[in-house]
Amino acid sequence: MAPTPLAVLDLVPIPSGSTAPQALRNSIDLARRAEESGYARYWFAEHHLNPGVAGTSPAVLLALTAAATRTIRLGSGAVQLGHRTALATVEEFGLLDALHPGRFDLGLGRSGGRGKPGAEPKVPVPAGGGTPVVDGRTPNGLRIPARFSPAGLLSSPRFLLHQKLLTLPGAESQPYDEQLADILALLGGRYVSADGVAAHVVPGEGADLQVWILGSSGGLSAQTAGANGLRFAASYHVSPAGVLEAVEGYRAAFVPSAELDRPYVSVSADVVVAEDEARARELAAGYGLWVHSIRSGAGAIPFPTPAEAAAHDWTPRERELVADRVETQFVGSPRQVADQLETLRDATGADELVVTTITHDHADRVRSYQLLAEEWQRR
Repeated sequence: MAPTPLAVLDLVPIPSGSTAPQALRNSIDLARRAEESGYARYWFAEHHLNPGVAGTSPAVLLALTAAATRTIRLGSGAVQLGHRTALATVEEFGLLDALHPGRFDLGLGRSGGRGKPGAEPKVPVPAGGGTPVVDGRTPNGLRIPARFSPAGLLSSPRFLLHQKLLTLPGAESQPYDEQLADILALLGGRYVSADGVAAHVVPGEGADLQVWILGSSGGLSAQTAGANGLRFAASYHVSPAGVLEAVEGYRAAFVPSAELDRPYVSVSADVVVAEDEARARELAAGYGLWVHSIRSGAGAIPFPTPAEAAAHDWTPRERELVADRVETQFVGSPRQVADQLETLRDATGADELVVTTITHDHADRVRSYQLLAEEWQRR
């Protein structure tokens, strides 16, 4: 049996004491190393107003990385549609494909995009997914924690500022399913306005892209991906409680298309690998503080050193805020982490796995990906 492909998701993290330019150089170097190690894809996330994350524009990062690599597929994980238009998205990725044809994945995220009233959900999905979960674990042992509520984060002053600065005054985002339909029509050369006027995007129309939808639940994103016969990427690393619901909602809604004749799913995981578990846990020590900075509404801080993390005096409330993310991070030796990834794959039926790793030192991050790839190829 062919091994399950592994891919990389990169946020372009800025370590404490470092700078955004160095973080960008680190990410381009990591993409080269990932290509050498046999990873199937390298995706960039989109985040804004975070002191510790430099990945603000996937398209720009992809252009830089495409020029520095040769064969690895590159993509967005994801372009956030809530504050951009279908045309701008197709034009950006059309430019990329024009210079590096057939190498790009257009991963699309909702992030504030609206759905039509009554459009969600279209397919009934069990609240926790159809897979039984007993004492927080699936039958094969995958940890499924309690669901995190983002209500406090979404009402934080920083998030409200984020929305204000990303949206033109008086503008309203297009319904998500309509926007996706427009993107697919523009890419396929089928777009015609209500007045009968055709739009042809050059470059963009006919671009050789794989379109992916990213989602964290069985709601609008998963069901829109399924209904359009597109690839779907489910987030275990950000929303571990909803991963089963997400993949099962997508599969329940799936309709075969010219692109796919069956559902195709990738699932993401946060991972830190070192030669042994003790060293891996030391490298991962800053993760809890980093997640806390995001969930408390402050924005992602520069990633702490192990010493900075050890100096933090945690309160019970702080630990509770990050518990689901910390307990579902895969940390350990190559064998330990590969075993956990296999558990995730088997519980979700994933066709691919997407790995995201953050450590303070760039060399440790590169080594984590290399060790994992070597172990995975032996399976």
